[in-house]
Amino acid sequence: MILYLQNPREKVWGVLKEITAAGVALRGIDLASFDDWLRGLGSTEESGIRPSLSFFPLSRVEKILLDEAADGAPSLEGQCLARTGRAVEILFEHALGGGA
Repeated sequence: MILYLQNPREKVWGVLKEITAAGVALRGIDLASFDDWLRGLGSTEESGIRPSLSFFPLSRVEKILLDEAADGAPSLEGQCLARTGRAVEILFEHALGGGA
């Protein structure tokens, strides 16, 4: 999913963990770091970009979009799978020290 936030404006991509009347919990990364994160996964050097579990109050959430392919462009999740051969959940687990 892609979470559009305001004050300050941000876009965060990741896996939804929880959504409540208080806000949204998401494990992910800043969308602007997506390509650098993917490049770092294929490199022997540590990129420093790691997914994190974050909570965003509903007052900051502008919109929530599903990460879907559109007009021939693959979803971000699809790009991860194509470039690494691994699902996003596995990549996030690995980044957190869970192996894989």
